[in-house]
Amino acid sequence: MNKLIGELLIERGLVQPDDIKKALQLQQSVGGRIGAGLVRMGSISEESLLDVLSQQLEIPVVQAGKEMPDASALFHFIKSSKIDINWCIDNRVLIWSPVEQELHYTGRDPLSPFVRDVISYHYPEHEIKPCLVSSHSLDILIDYLRKELTAERFFAEGSETKGLREMAEEAPVVELVNNIFSKAVAFNASDIHLDPQVEVFRVRLRVDGVLQTHLEQPIDRYPAVASRVKLISEIDIAERRLPQDGRITTRVNGREMDVRVSTLPGVHGESIVMRLLPKDRKELSLQTLGLEQDHMDLVGALMQESNGIVLVTGPTGSGKSTTLYAALQEATDGTRKILTVEDPVEYQLPGITQVQAHAEIGYTFAKALRAFLRQDPDVIMVGEIRDLETAQIAIQSALTGHLVLSTLHTNDSLSAFTRLIDMGVEPFLVAAPIKAVQAQRLVRKVCKHCAKPAQVPESISAEFAKLGRDFAPNWVDAVGCAACNHTGYSGRMGVYEIVPISTELHDMIIANTPVTEMRKLARRQGHRSMYQDGLIKAAKGLTTVEEVMRATNIDAE
Repeated sequence: MNKLIGELLIERGLVQPDDIKKALQLQQSVGGRIGAGLVRMGSISEESLLDVLSQQLEIPVVQAGKEMPDASALFHFIKSSKIDINWCIDNRVLIWSPVEQELHYTGRDPLSPFVRDVISYHYPEHEIKPCLVSSHSLDILIDYLRKELTAERFFAEGSETKGLREMAEEAPVVELVNNIFSKAVAFNASDIHLDPQVEVFRVRLRVDGVLQTHLEQPIDRYPAVASRVKLISEIDIAERRLPQDGRITTRVNGREMDVRVSTLPGVHGESIVMRLLPKDRKELSLQTLGLEQDHMDLVGALMQESNGIVLVTGPTGSGKSTTLYAALQEATDGTRKILTVEDPVEYQLPGITQVQAHAEIGYTFAKALRAFLRQDPDVIMVGEIRDLETAQIAIQSALTGHLVLSTLHTNDSLSAFTRLIDMGVEPFLVAAPIKAVQAQRLVRKVCKHCAKPAQVPESISAEFAKLGRDFAPNWVDAVGCAACNHTGYSGRMGVYEIVPISTELHDMIIANTPVTEMRKLARRQGHRSMYQDGLIKAAKGLTTVEEVMRATNIDAE
């Protein structure tokens, strides 16, 4: 019967019995083989251990360039073998074939059944023979394989990148991409979507919140177009496996534009979406966003508060950030320090310190907020409350003398309290600092060139009458003409619900009262819903009843 390695080492006087005991204790705590533990403890040299192991197991000790090929030959053999070279590097395994139908291998643990099974699976017809190698030699060889593989990929990708760049710089491709931007700006689109399909790729523009297909091209043109967009947005042309984000600053049709670019790998190629952000936002004011006079007065009063939280709620793309920008612009009078943290910064406002969050380097909303409190601010805007930590710091900021503005993803204004409580904020901390909550949606405005008078159901007229407006309704229908690209609509405006926090509502929040009860109280206190606010705009002939009901279906019962 073969003796154990510990017994052989003691017999040869290479280690003491105490060394074996310590190595066994180390093996129990960290795993591995006893020989490796003895080397780690310094009880024996690796060379002496390999000599004894070679005799015990009857397998040879090998060196590169002698019993096994040199590093270069190993790389080429493994690269062309049936086993993936990345697996060999990850598992620290080297394979070579000195003679036909015979495969030798070595590694960190050549006795591992897993390693032997993998090699036997790929080479069932070969005789598989393990070998021993020193850790130092193995490290050098594995490092060589890794560097050679990296260099090979670099040169391959470099060649591919060069080809993509050349395609992206071709005149027809440059012209096509420029035309896409030009058409998007001419139609006043908010987003450009490049969607690759099996045989074609589509260019779609989001105009007034609705996607419209404007161009289809053969799919073989798409790599060049995608490369052109990635090139000018300064993101990696060769990377097509991971999502990427970039930014373009350009001038289109005489307008300065910031363009946010997002790429997403798909089955048929990368989907690319570009968000268009015009720099000249002269229309960025509460008056032009669609707020009625009573709502404007209320927002103006809220912006003069010295502390507290004002939340703007709604789904993605409902104009929440734009409303906050407009409110901040009106609040910028030079007497208050205003800080914003956003991801990303969409519009640059004069007189305001705006900070870009970078979650990938750990610079989150919460970390930025902590830094803000040392900057002596009066007003703080947080792009979005996404987690408990951000919510807690925002609440602390509001309770210590700062006015905090932020957005929250909820269906209506009063659901904001439930959302914050679900995040983990205590109800009394939710109720204490919040001054008001606002919900909003965007509705399309009717085209002035083709709108025609309309009749509405009696129930709609009765609902409008309850609102007590002092003007005769002018209901209209969307028709469609060349001016509005036959959609019947041109431009968008907001419909709003703003609820200041009264004493009764404050008590309901603390008691965690259902949203339906809070909504009833808000209506009794005279705060109209988004649907009712939309009816006022429809009655003014600015939009249609159908559009209001589409956008505010949670209220259109």
